[in-house]
Amino acid sequence: MSGASGLAVTPSPAIAAEYQRTRALTEALAAPLSDADATIQSMDDASPAKWHLAHTTWFWETFLLRDHLPGYRLYREDWPYLFNSYYEAEGARLARGRRGMLSRPSVGEILAWRAVVDEAISPLLARGDLAPLITLGCAHEQQHQELLLTDIKHALFQNPAGPPMWDLQTPAATRPGAVAWHRHPGGIALIGAEDGAGFAFDNEGPRHRVLLEPFALADRLVTNGEWQDFIDDGGYRTAALWLSDGWAWVNAEGVSAPLYWRDEKHFTHSGWRDRDPHAPVTHISSFEADAFATWAGARLPTEFEWEAIAQGHDALAGNQLDAAAPPLPKGGTDLFGDCWQFTRSAYLPYPRFRAAPGAVGEYNGKFMSGQVVLRGGSCATPRGHVRASYRNFFYPHQRWQFTGLRLAKDI
Repeated sequence: MSGASGLAVTPSPAIAAEYQRTRALTEALAAPLSDADATIQSMDDASPAKWHLAHTTWFWETFLLRDHLPGYRLYREDWPYLFNSYYEAEGARLARGRRGMLSRPSVGEILAWRAVVDEAISPLLARGDLAPLITLGCAHEQQHQELLLTDIKHALFQNPAGPPMWDLQTPAATRPGAVAWHRHPGGIALIGAEDGAGFAFDNEGPRHRVLLEPFALADRLVTNGEWQDFIDDGGYRTAALWLSDGWAWVNAEGVSAPLYWRDEKHFTHSGWRDRDPHAPVTHISSFEADAFATWAGARLPTEFEWEAIAQGHDALAGNQLDAAAPPLPKGGTDLFGDCWQFTRSAYLPYPRFRAAPGAVGEYNGKFMSGQVVLRGGSCATPRGHVRASYRNFFYPHQRWQFTGLRLAKDI
Protein backbone atom coordinates (compact mmCIF):
# COMPACT_ATOMS: atom_id res chain seq x y z
CA MET A 1 0.00 0.00 0.00
CA SER A 2 0.71 3.47 -0.42
CA GLY A 3 6.99 8.60 2.21
CA ALA A 4 5.19 11.66 2.71
CA SER A 5 4.71 15.22 1.52
CA GLY A 6 3.08 18.31 2.99
CA LEU A 7 3.52 17.02 6.52
CA ALA A 8 2.11 19.50 8.99
CA VAL A 9 3.60 19.63 12.50
CA THR A 10 0.84 18.42 14.82
CA PRO A 11 0.90 19.44 18.51
CA SER A 12 2.90 16.84 20.41
CA PRO A 13 0.08 15.77 22.83
CA ALA A 14 -2.04 14.81 19.81
CA ILE A 15 0.91 13.03 18.23
CA ALA A 16 1.54 11.02 21.40
CA ALA A 17 -2.12 10.03 21.65
CA GLU A 18 -2.21 8.97 18.00
CA TYR A 19 0.95 6.91 18.45
CA GLN A 20 -0.42 5.13 21.52
CA ARG A 21 -3.81 4.54 19.91
CA THR A 22 -2.24 3.13 16.77
CA ARG A 23 0.13 0.80 18.57
CA ALA A 24 -2.63 -0.48 20.85
CA LEU A 25 -4.97 -1.26 17.94
CA THR A 26 -2.33 -3.33 16.16
CA GLU A 27 -1.91 -5.54 19.21
CA ALA A 28 -5.65 -5.78 19.79
CA LEU A 29 -6.16 -6.99 16.21
CA ALA A 30 -3.57 -9.74 16.71
CA ALA A 31 -4.81 -10.74 20.17
CA PRO A 32 -7.27 -13.48 19.01
CA LEU A 33 -4.49 -15.33 17.18
CA SER A 34 -2.46 -18.25 18.46
CA ASP A 35 1.28 -18.31 17.87
CA ALA A 36 0.66 -20.79 15.06
CA ASP A 37 -2.02 -18.58 13.51
CA ALA A 38 0.32 -15.60 13.63
CA THR A 39 3.21 -17.47 12.00
CA ILE A 40 1.64 -18.95 8.87
CA GLN A 41 2.00 -17.32 5.44
CA SER A 42 -0.51 -18.37 2.79
CA MET A 43 1.15 -16.77 -0.28
CA ASP A 44 3.93 -14.37 -1.24
CA ASP A 45 1.50 -11.42 -1.42
CA ALA A 46 0.57 -11.89 2.24
CA SER A 47 2.71 -11.80 5.37
CA PRO A 48 2.26 -13.52 8.74
CA ALA A 49 0.49 -11.50 11.44
CA LYS A 50 3.59 -11.89 13.60
CA TRP A 51 5.68 -10.32 10.88
CA HIS A 52 3.36 -7.27 10.73
CA LEU A 53 3.73 -6.86 14.51
CA ALA A 54 7.50 -6.96 14.09
CA HIS A 55 7.90 -4.95 10.88
CA THR A 56 5.97 -1.98 12.24
CA THR A 57 8.23 -2.05 15.30
CA TRP A 58 11.33 -2.27 13.09
CA PHE A 59 10.09 0.87 11.32
CA TRP A 60 9.95 2.85 14.58
CA GLU A 61 13.27 1.50 15.82
CA THR A 62 15.02 2.17 12.51
CA PHE A 63 13.71 5.59 11.51
CA LEU A 64 13.03 7.13 14.93
CA LEU A 65 15.08 5.53 17.67
CA ARG A 66 18.24 4.63 15.76
CA ASP A 67 18.45 7.98 13.99
CA HIS A 68 17.10 10.36 16.65
CA LEU A 69 17.71 8.93 20.13
CA PRO A 70 21.42 9.25 21.05
CA GLY A 71 22.83 6.10 22.60
CA TYR A 72 19.95 3.84 21.55
CA ARG A 73 21.06 0.28 20.82
CA LEU A 74 19.04 -2.08 18.65
CA TYR A 75 16.97 -4.58 20.60
CA ARG A 76 18.46 -7.40 18.50
CA GLU A 77 21.17 -6.82 15.92
CA ASP A 78 19.91 -9.64 13.69
CA TRP A 79 16.22 -8.66 13.62
CA PRO A 80 16.47 -5.88 10.98
CA TYR A 81 17.38 -8.60 8.47
CA LEU A 82 14.19 -10.48 9.40
CA PHE A 83 11.78 -7.56 9.46
CA ASN A 84 12.87 -5.05 6.83
CA SER A 85 10.35 -5.21 3.99
CA TYR A 86 11.65 -3.65 0.76
CA TYR A 87 13.95 -0.81 1.80
CA GLU A 88 17.08 -1.37 -0.28
CA ALA A 89 18.83 1.51 1.51
CA GLU A 90 18.53 -0.51 4.75
CA GLY A 91 20.46 -3.45 3.38
CA ALA A 92 19.86 -7.16 2.90
CA ARG A 93 16.66 -8.77 4.15
CA LEU A 94 14.80 -12.05 4.30
CA ALA A 95 13.04 -12.92 1.04
CA ARG A 96 9.36 -12.00 1.19
CA GLY A 97 8.15 -15.52 0.47
CA ARG A 98 10.16 -16.91 3.41
CA ARG A 99 8.50 -14.85 6.15
CA GLY A 100 6.27 -17.77 7.09
CA MET A 101 9.33 -19.84 8.00
CA LEU A 102 10.07 -17.66 11.03
CA SER A 103 8.91 -19.93 13.83
CA ARG A 104 11.10 -17.77 16.04
CA PRO A 105 10.97 -15.17 17.51
CA SER A 106 7.64 -15.98 19.10
CA VAL A 107 4.72 -13.58 19.29
CA GLY A 108 5.55 -13.06 22.96
CA GLU A 109 9.11 -12.05 22.14
CA ILE A 110 7.89 -9.61 19.49
CA LEU A 111 5.38 -8.09 21.90
CA ALA A 112 8.19 -7.64 24.43
CA TRP A 113 10.20 -5.82 21.74
CA ARG A 114 7.21 -3.61 20.96
CA ALA A 115 6.97 -2.65 24.65
CA VAL A 116 10.67 -1.73 24.80
CA VAL A 117 10.37 0.41 21.67
CA ASP A 118 7.21 2.12 22.96
CA GLU A 119 8.96 3.05 26.19
CA ALA A 120 12.14 4.24 24.43
CA ILE A 121 10.25 6.38 21.95
CA SER A 122 8.21 8.21 24.59
CA PRO A 123 10.53 11.27 24.91
CA LEU A 124 10.64 11.67 21.12
CA LEU A 125 6.86 12.07 20.94
CA ALA A 126 7.21 15.50 22.54
CA ARG A 127 9.61 16.79 19.88
CA GLY A 128 7.80 18.99 17.40
CA ASP A 129 10.57 18.60 14.81
CA LEU A 130 9.85 14.85 14.67
CA ALA A 131 6.08 15.20 14.37
CA PRO A 132 6.07 14.69 10.56
CA LEU A 133 8.07 11.48 10.83
CA ILE A 134 5.93 10.19 13.71
CA THR A 135 2.78 10.96 11.73
CA LEU A 136 4.20 9.00 8.81
CA GLY A 137 5.02 6.10 11.15
CA CYS A 138 1.44 6.00 12.44
CA ALA A 139 0.06 6.03 8.89
CA HIS A 140 2.48 3.23 7.98
CA GLU A 141 1.34 1.12 10.92
CA GLN A 142 -2.31 1.74 10.03
CA GLN A 143 -1.64 0.31 6.59
CA HIS A 144 -0.22 -2.78 8.22
CA GLN A 145 -3.28 -3.09 10.45
CA GLU A 146 -5.37 -3.52 7.31
CA LEU A 147 -2.82 -5.88 5.81
CA LEU A 148 -2.78 -7.94 9.01
CA LEU A 149 -6.55 -8.40 8.70
CA THR A 150 -6.59 -9.27 5.02
CA ASP A 151 -3.53 -11.50 5.24
CA ILE A 152 -4.83 -13.56 8.16
CA LYS A 153 -8.19 -13.92 6.44
CA HIS A 154 -6.43 -15.49 3.46
CA ALA A 155 -4.40 -17.73 5.76
CA LEU A 156 -7.41 -18.98 7.74
CA PHE A 157 -9.26 -19.57 4.46
CA GLN A 158 -6.69 -22.25 3.62
CA ASN A 159 -8.00 -24.37 6.49
CA PRO A 160 -10.87 -26.56 5.19
CA ALA A 161 -12.63 -26.19 8.55
CA GLY A 162 -12.93 -22.43 8.02
CA PRO A 163 -11.89 -21.36 11.53
CA PRO A 164 -13.14 -17.95 12.66
CA MET A 165 -10.84 -15.24 13.99
CA TRP A 166 -13.81 -13.75 15.85
CA ASP A 167 -16.78 -16.07 16.39
CA LEU A 168 -19.30 -13.23 16.20
CA GLN A 169 -22.43 -12.67 14.17
CA THR A 170 -22.35 -9.58 12.01
CA PRO A 171 -25.40 -7.43 11.22
CA ALA A 172 -27.17 -7.71 7.90
CA ALA A 173 -26.23 -5.26 5.18
CA THR A 174 -28.30 -2.25 4.30
CA ARG A 175 -30.78 -3.11 1.56
CA PRO A 176 -29.76 -0.93 -1.40
CA GLY A 177 -32.09 1.18 -3.44
CA ALA A 178 -31.88 1.73 -7.17
CA VAL A 179 -28.60 3.27 -8.25
CA ALA A 180 -28.57 7.07 -8.24
CA TRP A 181 -25.76 9.11 -9.74
CA HIS A 182 -23.40 11.86 -8.65
CA ARG A 183 -23.25 13.99 -11.80
CA HIS A 184 -20.25 16.15 -12.71
CA PRO A 185 -20.32 18.74 -15.52
CA GLY A 186 -16.69 18.24 -16.44
CA GLY A 187 -14.06 20.96 -16.76
CA ILE A 188 -10.76 21.62 -15.01
CA ALA A 189 -10.39 19.94 -11.61
CA LEU A 190 -7.61 20.27 -9.02
CA ILE A 191 -6.37 16.82 -8.05
CA GLY A 192 -4.02 15.75 -5.29
CA ALA A 193 -3.24 16.67 -1.71
CA GLU A 194 -3.19 20.36 -0.91
CA ASP A 195 0.04 21.64 0.65
CA GLY A 196 -0.39 22.50 4.30
CA ALA A 197 -3.71 20.72 4.62
CA GLY A 198 -2.31 17.91 6.77
CA PHE A 199 -0.58 14.61 6.29
CA ALA A 200 -0.45 13.03 2.85
CA PHE A 201 1.72 10.36 1.29
CA ASP A 202 4.11 11.54 -1.40
CA ASN A 203 2.16 9.78 -4.16
CA GLU A 204 -0.84 12.04 -3.47
CA GLY A 205 0.96 15.07 -4.92
CA PRO A 206 1.92 17.42 -6.30
CA ARG A 207 -1.52 19.00 -6.66
CA HIS A 208 -2.23 19.57 -10.33
CA ARG A 209 -4.96 20.27 -12.87
CA VAL A 210 -6.79 17.69 -14.96
CA LEU A 211 -9.47 18.15 -17.59
CA LEU A 212 -12.60 16.07 -17.04
CA GLU A 213 -15.35 15.33 -19.53
CA PRO A 214 -18.91 15.23 -18.12
CA PHE A 215 -19.51 12.01 -16.19
CA ALA A 216 -21.54 10.43 -13.43
CA LEU A 217 -20.48 8.19 -10.53
CA ALA A 218 -22.85 5.71 -8.88
CA ASP A 219 -24.00 6.57 -5.37
CA ARG A 220 -23.38 3.03 -4.12
CA LEU A 221 -21.22 -0.02 -4.66
CA VAL A 222 -22.13 -3.09 -6.71
CA THR A 223 -23.70 -5.78 -4.51
CA ASN A 224 -23.31 -9.54 -4.12
CA GLY A 225 -26.76 -10.02 -5.61
CA GLU A 226 -25.89 -8.00 -8.69
CA TRP A 227 -22.68 -9.96 -9.04
CA GLN A 228 -24.65 -13.21 -8.89
CA ASP A 229 -26.74 -11.90 -11.81
CA PHE A 230 -23.49 -11.35 -13.72
CA ILE A 231 -22.43 -14.93 -13.02
CA ASP A 232 -25.86 -16.35 -13.95
CA ASP A 233 -25.74 -14.46 -17.23
CA GLY A 234 -22.47 -16.14 -18.17
CA GLY A 235 -20.22 -13.26 -17.22
CA TYR A 236 -17.22 -15.46 -16.52
CA ARG A 237 -17.74 -17.37 -19.79
CA THR A 238 -18.20 -14.45 -22.20
CA ALA A 239 -14.90 -13.40 -23.74
CA ALA A 240 -16.32 -10.19 -25.21
CA LEU A 241 -16.72 -8.71 -21.72
CA TRP A 242 -13.10 -9.12 -20.76
CA LEU A 243 -9.82 -7.37 -21.40
CA SER A 244 -7.38 -9.70 -23.13
CA ASP A 245 -5.15 -10.10 -20.08
CA GLY A 246 -8.24 -10.63 -17.93
CA TRP A 247 -9.65 -13.34 -20.16
CA ALA A 248 -6.28 -15.11 -20.12
CA TRP A 249 -6.23 -14.86 -16.31
CA VAL A 250 -9.78 -16.19 -15.91
CA ASN A 251 -8.99 -19.24 -18.02
CA ALA A 252 -5.53 -19.90 -16.61
CA GLU A 253 -6.73 -19.67 -12.99
CA GLY A 254 -10.18 -21.22 -13.49
CA VAL A 255 -11.89 -18.21 -11.91
CA SER A 256 -15.68 -18.35 -11.79
CA ALA A 257 -16.61 -16.19 -8.76
CA PRO A 258 -15.08 -13.69 -6.32
CA LEU A 259 -12.48 -14.96 -3.89
CA TYR A 260 -13.98 -16.54 -0.74
CA TRP A 261 -17.29 -17.53 -2.43
CA ARG A 262 -18.53 -21.11 -2.10
CA ASP A 263 -22.07 -22.02 -3.11
CA GLU A 264 -24.35 -19.62 -1.16
CA LYS A 265 -21.73 -18.82 1.46
CA HIS A 266 -18.60 -16.76 1.74
CA PHE A 267 -15.63 -16.86 4.08
CA THR A 268 -15.27 -14.04 6.60
CA HIS A 269 -13.25 -13.25 9.72
CA SER A 270 -16.14 -14.95 11.52
CA GLY A 271 -15.76 -18.11 9.45
CA TRP A 272 -18.17 -19.34 6.75
CA ARG A 273 -21.37 -17.30 6.68
CA ASP A 274 -24.42 -17.04 4.46
CA ARG A 275 -23.68 -14.57 1.72
CA ASP A 276 -25.78 -11.42 2.01
CA PRO A 277 -27.08 -10.40 -1.45
CA HIS A 278 -27.42 -6.78 -0.31
CA ALA A 279 -23.80 -6.40 0.85
CA PRO A 280 -21.21 -4.89 -1.50
CA VAL A 281 -19.32 -7.47 -3.51
CA THR A 282 -15.67 -7.65 -2.54
CA HIS A 283 -12.44 -9.60 -3.09
CA ILE A 284 -12.52 -9.15 -6.86
CA SER A 285 -9.73 -8.32 -9.27
CA SER A 286 -9.44 -5.30 -11.53
CA PHE A 287 -10.09 -7.67 -14.44
CA GLU A 288 -13.38 -8.79 -12.88
CA ALA A 289 -14.42 -5.25 -12.03
CA ASP A 290 -13.85 -4.11 -15.61
CA ALA A 291 -15.75 -7.08 -17.05
CA PHE A 292 -18.73 -6.44 -14.77
CA ALA A 293 -18.79 -2.75 -15.71
CA THR A 294 -18.84 -3.68 -19.39
CA TRP A 295 -21.65 -6.19 -18.78
CA ALA A 296 -23.62 -3.51 -16.91
CA GLY A 297 -23.30 -1.03 -19.77
CA ALA A 298 -21.09 1.25 -17.73
CA ARG A 299 -17.38 1.61 -16.99
CA LEU A 300 -14.94 2.09 -14.13
CA PRO A 301 -14.20 5.70 -13.13
CA THR A 302 -10.79 7.25 -13.56
CA GLU A 303 -9.08 8.08 -10.30
CA PHE A 304 -9.48 11.78 -11.11
CA GLU A 305 -13.23 11.45 -11.59
CA TRP A 306 -13.51 9.60 -8.29
CA GLU A 307 -11.50 12.26 -6.45
CA ALA A 308 -13.46 15.13 -7.99
CA ILE A 309 -16.64 13.68 -6.49
CA ALA A 310 -14.98 12.64 -3.22
CA GLN A 311 -13.79 16.17 -2.46
CA GLY A 312 -17.37 16.94 -1.46
CA HIS A 313 -17.77 13.94 0.85
CA ASP A 314 -16.74 13.18 4.45
CA ALA A 315 -13.76 10.84 4.52
CA LEU A 316 -14.53 9.95 8.15
CA ALA A 317 -17.93 8.56 7.23
CA GLY A 318 -18.82 5.09 6.08
CA ASN A 319 -17.98 1.58 7.23
CA GLN A 320 -14.35 1.74 8.32
CA LEU A 321 -12.31 0.08 11.07
CA ASP A 322 -12.82 1.52 14.55
CA ALA A 323 -11.80 -1.34 16.84
CA ALA A 324 -10.68 -4.95 16.89
CA ALA A 325 -13.77 -6.55 15.40
CA PRO A 326 -14.68 -8.52 12.25
CA PRO A 327 -14.51 -6.25 9.18
CA LEU A 328 -17.37 -6.84 6.76
CA PRO A 329 -18.90 -4.64 4.03
CA LYS A 330 -22.39 -3.41 4.95
CA GLY A 331 -23.48 -1.13 2.11
CA GLY A 332 -24.94 2.35 2.03
CA THR A 333 -24.36 5.52 0.04
CA ASP A 334 -21.13 6.75 1.65
CA LEU A 335 -18.30 7.22 -0.81
CA PHE A 336 -15.72 5.99 1.71
CA GLY A 337 -15.46 2.61 3.42
CA ASP A 338 -16.76 -0.93 2.84
CA CYS A 339 -14.27 -1.84 0.11
CA TRP A 340 -11.53 -0.31 -2.00
CA GLN A 341 -12.93 0.82 -5.34
CA PHE A 342 -11.14 0.04 -8.56
CA THR A 343 -10.50 2.81 -11.04
CA ARG A 344 -9.39 2.44 -14.64
CA SER A 345 -6.26 4.52 -13.92
CA ALA A 346 -2.73 3.18 -13.97
CA TYR A 347 -0.67 3.89 -10.88
CA LEU A 348 1.73 6.53 -12.22
CA PRO A 349 3.46 9.63 -10.83
CA TYR A 350 1.69 12.96 -10.95
CA PRO A 351 3.34 15.84 -12.86
CA ARG A 352 6.46 17.13 -11.04
CA PHE A 353 6.52 14.15 -8.63
CA ARG A 354 9.90 13.47 -7.05
CA ALA A 355 10.55 10.69 -4.55
CA ALA A 356 12.05 11.82 -1.25
CA PRO A 357 15.76 11.05 -0.68
CA GLY A 358 16.84 8.08 1.40
CA ALA A 359 14.98 4.99 2.52
CA VAL A 360 11.68 6.80 3.16
CA GLY A 361 11.65 7.76 -0.53
CA GLU A 362 11.35 4.07 -1.42
CA TYR A 363 7.86 3.98 0.04
CA ASN A 364 5.80 4.63 -3.09
CA GLY A 365 7.63 5.87 -6.15
CA LYS A 366 9.41 2.67 -7.08
CA PHE A 367 6.10 0.81 -7.35
CA MET A 368 4.70 3.04 -10.10
CA SER A 369 4.69 0.37 -12.76
CA GLY A 370 2.03 -2.14 -13.84
CA GLN A 371 -0.45 -1.47 -11.03
CA VAL A 372 -3.92 0.11 -10.90
CA VAL A 373 -5.26 2.76 -8.53
CA LEU A 374 -8.01 2.09 -5.99
CA ARG A 375 -9.80 4.72 -3.93
CA GLY A 376 -12.01 5.07 -0.87
CA GLY A 377 -10.78 2.75 1.87
CA SER A 378 -12.48 -0.37 3.19
CA CYS A 379 -14.11 -1.92 6.24
CA ALA A 380 -10.57 -2.93 7.29
CA THR A 381 -9.08 0.56 6.87
CA PRO A 382 -8.64 2.41 10.21
CA ARG A 383 -11.01 5.37 10.31
CA GLY A 384 -9.15 8.63 9.69
CA HIS A 385 -6.50 6.98 7.53
CA VAL A 386 -7.91 7.86 4.10
CA ARG A 387 -8.93 11.10 2.39
CA ALA A 388 -10.15 12.17 -1.05
CA SER A 389 -6.61 12.28 -2.46
CA TYR A 390 -5.52 8.90 -1.03
CA ARG A 391 -4.18 6.49 -3.68
CA ASN A 392 -4.01 2.75 -3.03
CA PHE A 393 -2.59 0.43 -5.67
CA PHE A 394 -2.53 -3.26 -6.56
CA TYR A 395 -1.70 -5.44 -9.54
CA PRO A 396 -4.74 -6.19 -11.73
CA HIS A 397 -5.05 -9.85 -10.70
CA GLN A 398 -4.83 -9.36 -6.93
CA ARG A 399 -8.00 -9.77 -4.89
CA TRP A 400 -7.17 -10.83 -1.33
CA GLN A 401 -7.81 -7.25 -0.20
CA PHE A 402 -11.32 -5.84 0.36
CA THR A 403 -11.68 -4.71 -3.26
CA GLY A 404 -14.95 -3.86 -4.99
CA LEU A 405 -16.36 -1.43 -7.55
CA ARG A 406 -18.52 1.61 -8.08
CA LEU A 407 -19.76 2.18 -11.63
CA ALA A 408 -19.27 5.30 -13.71
CA LYS A 409 -20.73 6.46 -17.02
CA ASP A 410 -20.34 9.24 -19.56
CA ILE A 411 -23.05 11.90 -19.76
